[in-house]
Amino acid sequence: QVQLVESGGGLVQAGGSLRLSCAASGRTFSTYAMGWFRQAPGKEREFVAAINRSGSTTAYVPSVKGRFTISRDNAKITVYLQMNSLKPEDTAVYYCAAKLTVSPGLATTYSAYDYWGQGTQVTVSS
Repeated sequence: QVQLVESGGGLVQAGGSLRLSCAASGRTFSTYAMGWFRQAPGKEREFVAAINRSGSTTAYVPSVKGRFTISRDNAKITVYLQMNSLKPEDTAVYYCAAKLTVSPGLATTYSAYDYWGQGTQVTVSS
């Protein structure tokens, strides 16, 4: 089992940047594909970005491609989401998720993930 703790959320003006971190417990972090999801008030949780076990492959929802970057440091058992050129519509609670897998691939659907963090609030003002 792995526990996930997100940090780095906050209030930022449109056009600004934030870097979210997700620290994982356990010694088997490299066996997990990781993802970031977000949920705005009144909306369903949506996929934002994913990265495979080795960090060699990433995927993004089209609305953040070119602005957000997902990365991981397996030595530090942490996954990051660098968010640049933030827009008010990026406002949401951001969740980190982990999927135990032997595959070199990644996952982009909510149901594919096994473990979730508690979320961190990101608010972008116009």
